[in-house]
Amino acid sequence: MRDPVAVAEDGGMPILIQPDDLAARIAAGERTVVLDVRWSLAAPDGTEAYRAGHVPGAVYVDLDRELADHDAVGEGRHPLPAEADFTAAMRRWGLRDGDTVVVMDDLGNQSAARAWWLLRHAGFGDVRLLDGALAGWRTAGHALETGDVVPERGDTTARFGAMPVIGIDEVAEVAGRGVLIDARAAERYRGEIEPIDPRAGHIPRAMSAPSGDDLDAAGRFRSPEALRERFAALGVQVGDPVAAYCGSGVTAAHAVASLAIAGIDAALYPGSWSQWSNDPSRPAATGPDSR
Repeated sequence: MRDPVAVAEDGGMPILIQPDDLAARIAAGERTVVLDVRWSLAAPDGTEAYRAGHVPGAVYVDLDRELADHDAVGEGRHPLPAEADFTAAMRRWGLRDGDTVVVMDDLGNQSAARAWWLLRHAGFGDVRLLDGALAGWRTAGHALETGDVVPERGDTTARFGAMPVIGIDEVAEVAGRGVLIDARAAERYRGEIEPIDPRAGHIPRAMSAPSGDDLDAAGRFRSPEALRERFAALGVQVGDPVAAYCGSGVTAAHAVASLAIAGIDAALYPGSWSQWSNDPSRPAATGPDSR
């Protein structure tokens, strides 16, 4: 049977919510803020897709403008936003302290996980990913709403520090003492292609674990047991340091969520390959597993 809530082994807040459970909350009038994070490299502006059909009441979140700070220099393509800027975004979304927040996208939650991670990092307790994302909502037979949703302004405040973060100088240490996960596509990890960043390859000693492989054929997260087996095969052991990176820190948040479902705490390297590869003093490895 599928785990309906997927909580971390430490008994923390649920990480996932199933479409039927979200629909029931909405129907019962339970206060729930739904955030729609439509974004991809091919279509970074998901506004029109959102307006064409979204979960009823969902507020559109602009990943590039609200979940990143492009004024930060030398920190990669999607640096973390400043506390004050993220506070303004959360208030625009209508968030109040104590709310249940559900985030989703149309990409298996690989972009929505950035919002999940930032909200957790900001101290928000009850933040859940809609398992199966928009496709799961549709498959479950639930209706969509069109147009824009403009909520009443919220009053919550971001207080960063609740999630572990590492910088460029700590990455190599994690790769040497524990497990550093590269969540990009395997061909980018191996250095066979690099469509965006200045150098191909990966951080030495990192392990390839494409974020899409954490999902089943329906785009839902694999079970906690299956995810534990996946990460154990990469050498993840309880107590060892674990961190994740990707191209620019977006899908790496999805890897952190997958690890959390498996009961494993992991740090995020927000600068990711986009920061590392822009520093010529940092080595790059190519080919398969370099450990």
